[in-house]
Amino acid sequence: MWLRLRQICLVAEKLAPVVDDLEAVFDIEVCFNDPGIVRFGLENALLPIGNQLLEVVAPIEENTAGGRYLEKRGGDGGYMFITQCDDHAPRRRRVAELGIRLVNEFERHGFQNMQLHPKDTGGTFFEIDCQTNGLEPDGPWEPAGENWQRSRRTGVVDAIVAGEIQTPDPDRLAARWSEIAEIPLRDVDGVPTIPFENADLRFVLPTDGRPEGLGGIDLRAVDADRARSAASERGCLGADGVIHICGTRIRLVD
Repeated sequence: MWLRLRQICLVAEKLAPVVDDLEAVFDIEVCFNDPGIVRFGLENALLPIGNQLLEVVAPIEENTAGGRYLEKRGGDGGYMFITQCDDHAPRRRRVAELGIRLVNEFERHGFQNMQLHPKDTGGTFFEIDCQTNGLEPDGPWEPAGENWQRSRRTGVVDAIVAGEIQTPDPDRLAARWSEIAEIPLRDVDGVPTIPFENADLRFVLPTDGRPEGLGGIDLRAVDADRARSAASERGCLGADGVIHICGTRIRLVD
């Protein structure tokens, strides 16, 4: 029974500037804009990074969940850690056993969605989904539209290999997510870490003065110099070499 990182979602006050930065810095492109999320008062864009997706959402109405999250975290930032499993039923049973409420759930075209309530998980939105007709790493993924693979561009980055949740109590929160994911924790240089099938999830103390949430991601770099040069031109590069887009720390790793 596996669980892999399939998608990271960021939330922004304005969609276009963030998408422009992502496309320019990482030479990736939008594969899909989902008209269905209008019902949540949002607009979005999905951009493939290898076999995974980076999504950006932005509110287009007042009093949306996305808008409230922007207020809670003090601006743009990480929003959802979205995983894919090979069998949804036992995952649903586990969530029920732990008394975790669902924010959203639906089934469509072989896709089963389960979005967990962040007040019950802590950290950020944790989503566990299943695409029953596409278990391959590069298989169909309903949220990304048809033929998302045609938009893959891997000349600069080719995978999302880690997420980073910042929290005042990393050990406690890591243990909670570990019991939900049913994946044992690892200690990586003193940092509690969940090793998903294709990516790690770290739990760290905040260092930026912002509240608990998804603070960063790691991208596997094919051409780090090109990305950092483009980020510098757009004012997105920190002195430490970390790229900052949509209120999110983006580290380039080998």
